[in-house]
Amino acid sequence: MIISVSCEKDDICVDGDTPLLVLRFYDAADTSLLKSVTDLRITGIGNGDPVNTFTDRSTTDSVAIPLRVNFENTQFQLIINSDDSTDGTETGNIDTLQFNYINQEVFISRACGFIANFDGLEENLTADDDNWIDSIEIVDTLISSQLNAHVKIFH
Repeated sequence: MIISVSCEKDDICVDGDTPLLVLRFYDAADTSLLKSVTDLRITGIGNGDPVNTFTDRSTTDSVAIPLRVNFENTQFQLIINSDDSTDGTETGNIDTLQFNYINQEVFISRACGFIANFDGLEENLTADDDNWIDSIEIVDTLISSQLNAHVKIFH
């Protein structure tokens, strides 16, 4: 008795990742210039942990962050000049940003299953006495790829 086991093309998942939301940071005074954010930390409200898709407390002009697939919104704390005080509390300037969207499941293959795309992207920045984010522009309301920026943040 001979048994042959082999993989079909569908048994290997190559393209099975839900795209991340890409944020680019720009100079509020000259909106065509990229401007890095110093010691950026982004935490997801509801889990409290720093986002792990980029180096925590890094200086960068672009990040890719995950949206929650089982909800219609995701809230983040974007923290500039992030650092801990001696008692462990955050000392940076915290802005709270919520993204609203419609979750769309897309079937990729048997091996990959479904991924989520997000459509109708909207933002809501919580105003406070010391917002470091000046304004926000949604560049692409459909998140189906992470090759280009979806959101411009001016500071």
